[in-house]
Amino acid sequence: MQTIIRKEARVPVVWEGDLCVLGGSATGLFAAVRAARMGLRVAVVERENMFGGTATAGLVNIWHSLWDFDGREQIIAGLTDEVLESLKRKGQCLTSAGDRNTANRFNPIALVRELDILAETHGIRTFFHTLYAGAETEGNRVRAVYIQNKDGLTAIRAERFVDATGDGDLMRDLGEKRYFHDRLQPPTAGFLLRGETGADLIAWLIREHGSEVGLDDDWGWFTDVPGLPGISFRADNHVFGLDLSRADDLTAAEFEGRRRAFALETLLKKYVSPEYGIVNLCSAIGIRETAHYVTRYQANEKDLLTGARFEDAVLRGTYRVDVHHSDDNGITFKELNGEMTVAYGKGSPPVRGNWREDAGLTGEYARWYEVPFPLLIQETWQNVIPAGRMMHADDGAFGALRVMVNTNQLGEAAGVACALSLEEDIPVQELDGRRIRRALSAGGSAL
Repeated sequence: MQTIIRKEARVPVVWEGDLCVLGGSATGLFAAVRAARMGLRVAVVERENMFGGTATAGLVNIWHSLWDFDGREQIIAGLTDEVLESLKRKGQCLTSAGDRNTANRFNPIALVRELDILAETHGIRTFFHTLYAGAETEGNRVRAVYIQNKDGLTAIRAERFVDATGDGDLMRDLGEKRYFHDRLQPPTAGFLLRGETGADLIAWLIREHGSEVGLDDDWGWFTDVPGLPGISFRADNHVFGLDLSRADDLTAAEFEGRRRAFALETLLKKYVSPEYGIVNLCSAIGIRETAHYVTRYQANEKDLLTGARFEDAVLRGTYRVDVHHSDDNGITFKELNGEMTVAYGKGSPPVRGNWREDAGLTGEYARWYEVPFPLLIQETWQNVIPAGRMMHADDGAFGALRVMVNTNQLGEAAGVACALSLEEDIPVQELDGRRIRRALSAGGSAL
């Protein structure tokens, strides 16, 4: 690649404070709000025009169950619960207590404004339409980050930084060790569709006519959208073979994701009814996985599925191991109670098994799993915490932890950790995870 030499220039500092969060997904915003509630001056840098990430820009309108596997005890609370309860009061969220995997269905458009209000209420300095553009370091601390927006190149100085960019953009620029799984879970471009559908209808449509528009028998899902009668969220097709941490691949994925969405609309209009129509496209494709970064603890499938307990836990969950295959159209699910399902395509019968029996496990199954605070601690930079889907995890654990009810909790823990490390004037590596857990509980988390 050819290069040019960029002239040195004075870069204006547009904000100084205690914490700068890079990435305004629910993970990043919840980190910011938790820190603000503990007295920190906080800024959030977000490349889109809204908070919420996959839940808003991606239109993915499900946050999974906040209760244990048997539905006896609420194990997730905090900001996830606060936001859902507010949406329910406004008629923009429905809860199905008996379904762990589609438990909370919300209107993603209503969520956009809900998160605006949350940020405004807590005095968060917000930079929308703004890209993170590099970091300035001194020793083993980040002094400032550069940002790029309509005002040009400027800088933010802060005492602590949370990398909630998803791909770990700050961690990359700091030279932290990263790795990729052999089989990256592929992305999906979601959209909102007008017109009633069902699984059988879509399976028939793809089986009989999918080849006309270049759609194969891919596994996918859909759900209703509360507050929008007759509208469903669709996640019918993956985009395979791309690494979305690369600019060219990300662009190609957006093109192909939209092509697949409109191909399905074409079939519905032609063979079912001309009344069908896409009413909203995701403004950012739903990325499941890119790079991972090494931290003190690597989440692993065995710890999750057997319900390992940690005195410094900062996350609880029940969402199943959920691995979208990269080399075919299938998906593998593993539940805490041992149920295992592998499904290929919309019309094929699932293959069922039991991973607990295969492993020779007996006795009671775990009603939830936990993840300890060291998942958030890298060893090099004293004032940086990575939080989100760039987490250090094996394939199975990542498949369970990547969903929003889990990464939301990691964001809250990161915000609390930044506040406590500032209060104690210590590097983040010296924090006692048990104190993080107690502070989370005091702030409303169910830990």
